Amino acid sequence: MKLHHAALCVSDIRQAVDWYVQNLNANIAYQDETWALLDIENTSIALVLPSQHPPHLAFETQDAKKYGKLTPHRDGTASVYVKDPFGNTVEFLKTVAS
Repeated sequence: MKLHHAALCVSDIRQAVDWYVQNLNANIAYQDETWALLDIENTSIALVLPSQHPPHLAFETQDAKKYGKLTPHRDGTASVYVKDPFGNTVEFLKTVAS
């Protein structure tokens, strides 16, 4: 299991992407009007709209389905969101290659 990304809620995807690119030298892996995935050094940050996704940590694992029913995503991955005992959202993600 490895950390895939941390997701931050923002109110404007384009503005947030611009800020992370300018201030952290992020590379844009994906961007549309509802979310973006940025690569920064050895990690990824997802920028999401609060109406689309909660802030969360996402872990990539071949055993993602053991945490619940996986929902397929447009990028070919599938995942499930769960709450830890303290109310934090954790996403377990299975990638195409997993």
